[in-house]
Amino acid sequence: MISIGRTDKGKKRSNNQDSIFVSDTPVGPLPNLYIVADGMGGHAAGDFASRYAISVVIDFIRKSTIRSPISLLKRAFVYASNELYKEADKDKEKFGMGTTMVAAVVMNKTLYVANIGDSRLYIVDDDIKQITMDHSLVEELIRNGQLDRNKGRNHPEKNIITRAMGSREEAMPDFFEVDMREGTRILLCSDGLSNMVEDDEIRDIVQDNQDLDDAVTSLISKANYYGGNDNISVIIVSV
Repeated sequence: MISIGRTDKGKKRSNNQDSIFVSDTPVGPLPNLYIVADGMGGHAAGDFASRYAISVVIDFIRKSTIRSPISLLKRAFVYASNELYKEADKDKEKFGMGTTMVAAVVMNKTLYVANIGDSRLYIVDDDIKQITMDHSLVEELIRNGQLDRNKGRNHPEKNIITRAMGSREEAMPDFFEVDMREGTRILLCSDGLSNMVEDDEIRDIVQDNQDLDDAVTSLISKANYYGGNDNISVIIVSV
């Protein structure tokens, strides 16, 4: 496994509320681990939420003896969400904070994914395929046939998240398993990329740049070229 990850403030935000974690080497019982989180809340709260949630997830995994990636990610996500809610409850300046999170592990030629919110994971080989499904109001409208997907990108309520870490309710993530093949690339990103750059253009950039660092840099540059309206986080993993 070879990977590169980077996060960028973008052009419109004064601070960066995204956080990432990248490890091609074991983390607890997991052989590798990749995480993107996009914090929500006040000026400082969103930044804290994404960093804190990732740190809690990593600490939980490192101390765990659970061998099943899905079971382990589930327990880690739920625990981190509860801890984040407790932190928000203690500090009125952090009240209501939360974060999205998408995490991936590759084990025995299988990709295991957990996500909550609208940070995404894509598979890029001959084409691009979005594996995760956004937990957002717009995505629910699209799935219910109430909104055309092409109109969703510019919908005024596209940033309304329906599920996130840190909420009072149990934050249950979705899970996905994908059989991997050599040469496939895994892309994790925050909505600062996916809201600014079309999937086909993301695919072309990943395919055209064999060097992972060049691919990540080009994706962030393209999101900023189109306006950089949000923080941008990108991780690319080469299998």
